[in-house]
Amino acid sequence: MSVKPSPSALAFHRQHAGWSSLFCRSPLQTGSGGCSRYKTDTKTDKRTLQWDTDPSVLQLQADSELGRRLHRLGASKITQVDFLPREVVSYSKETQTPLAAHQSEAEEEEEDEEMTESKAGPDAEQLDDEDHTDTKEGHPRELTEEEKQQVLHSEEFVMFFERSICVMERALAEDANIFFDYSGQDLEDKEGDLQGGSSLSLSRLFYDEHWSKHRVITCLDWSPQYQELLVASYNNNEDTPHEPDGVALVWNLKFKKTTPEYIFHCQSPVVSVGFARFHPNLLVGGTYSGQIVLWDNRSHRRTPVQRTPLSASAHTHPVYCVNVVGTQNANNLITVSTDGKMCSWSLDMLSQPQESMELVYNKSKPVAVTAMAFPTGDVNNYVVGSEEGTVYTASRHGSKAGICDIFEAHQGPVTGISCHGAVGPVDFSHLFVTSSFDWTVKLWSTKHNKPLYSFEDNADYVYDVMWSPTHPAVFAAVDGMGRLDLWNLNKDTEVPTASVTVEGAPALNRVRWASGGKEVAVGDSEGRVCIYDVGELATPHSEDWARFARTLVEIRANQADAEEEGQAEIPS
Repeated sequence: MSVKPSPSALAFHRQHAGWSSLFCRSPLQTGSGGCSRYKTDTKTDKRTLQWDTDPSVLQLQADSELGRRLHRLGASKITQVDFLPREVVSYSKETQTPLAAHQSEAEEEEEDEEMTESKAGPDAEQLDDEDHTDTKEGHPRELTEEEKQQVLHSEEFVMFFERSICVMERALAEDANIFFDYSGQDLEDKEGDLQGGSSLSLSRLFYDEHWSKHRVITCLDWSPQYQELLVASYNNNEDTPHEPDGVALVWNLKFKKTTPEYIFHCQSPVVSVGFARFHPNLLVGGTYSGQIVLWDNRSHRRTPVQRTPLSASAHTHPVYCVNVVGTQNANNLITVSTDGKMCSWSLDMLSQPQESMELVYNKSKPVAVTAMAFPTGDVNNYVVGSEEGTVYTASRHGSKAGICDIFEAHQGPVTGISCHGAVGPVDFSHLFVTSSFDWTVKLWSTKHNKPLYSFEDNADYVYDVMWSPTHPAVFAAVDGMGRLDLWNLNKDTEVPTASVTVEGAPALNRVRWASGGKEVAVGDSEGRVCIYDVGELATPHSEDWARFARTLVEIRANQADAEEEGQAEIPS
């Protein structure tokens, strides 16, 4: 039936006017294309409100001239929404930058859309506002100029920058494991051992325009920990009085870069240098002033981290001999100066030597030591060469501590001495060789006080000599005419097996074999370090040990014959 709506009915209708649009199943067939809650007849200005007999459904009907049918309103679509638990954002003391600050704009837009679809209600809106606030607060601020300077001059940044420079130099030079760290952080297997060819050939040349120019190389040493590292010491450059007098550069054969791996220096010319055995991060240097210096490649400093005092308890004369002997758990640094003083040091404390000794012959004649060597595996007995050309054996401890035996050796100062170091089925540790200003290299045995043989093929000062660490019968020597000689006594004792002259023929001051016996390094008077591949020339074979033993027997026999001939000529 049709009734005139009362004021209370109209108020109820206005209050719940949104129901028809909320539960509208389909638009009413009206010109407006929507659901009409009631219809007003403009001519009669009458409104009708009809209640359906089904109390669960509200039905509205408007009378019009077209006479419309009644429409039932119902739910058209049901969507189930799961509300996610509220995200708890926490921060650490190291950083206040949320992860959202590092996401790309595209990822943020996608997450915003997902949040809009999945979250509804005031809690979701509030959480969005909080996330936005956290992101805004976590945005990094620009440092002030004072803060920038503090960062640039901080120790952490300087170490990072120096390390990064080294890595970039490797990366620019070649494709290899450029992130390897020689300070001991990386202990994985080292790749790329150098492989020598079949002849003596130049492999690498190291020279730094700033640190090597006008400096003479005084000593060389290979790292026992990293076979590709080589340290060279240099004396002072008279053209640069404001530069440090002593320099030690660590070169790397593994990478093609031509700059030093490490640069160290001190105020006195460095005349001897070596990697500290059992301490892969430390380098020891002996100086012309007598001071012993210690460098550490873990420190960003180029100056020594420790040094000995210039006092009567330590050295006050040039130290041409530094050697670390012992074992991993018990080792000492042994140094000898030209005034004949030998000191034993602990690398943990260089303020005072643990023990010292005066090397004196016949209790009156100080020995001016220029070279020293320990036989393989021996920490007590050693041999030294002197300025007057004499060679001595000595001991650190025991009843005969000090100088033991004398060898009337050379006619000039002894420049180099090397004990036999190749280990094999026959023990040759009693053998050693010496070089001298008298243009000769001599072969010795600690069992005899006379030389077993004298090699006289050189025409200038012989500055250094060294046994091969792998081949029993091979040694290398260098002279003042820029010549490197390789002698294989199993093949010939009169002339070298192989020789090469460095370009420009500068004086070659030092020679050092790599531990693998495949490369030999030489240092010259122009500050250059040359690396030569020896190839098969120094590759040992199983029969070389027995053959060298027979060679020594022949050498002794020839020596005996020469002595007999000499004695026979004297009476006549």
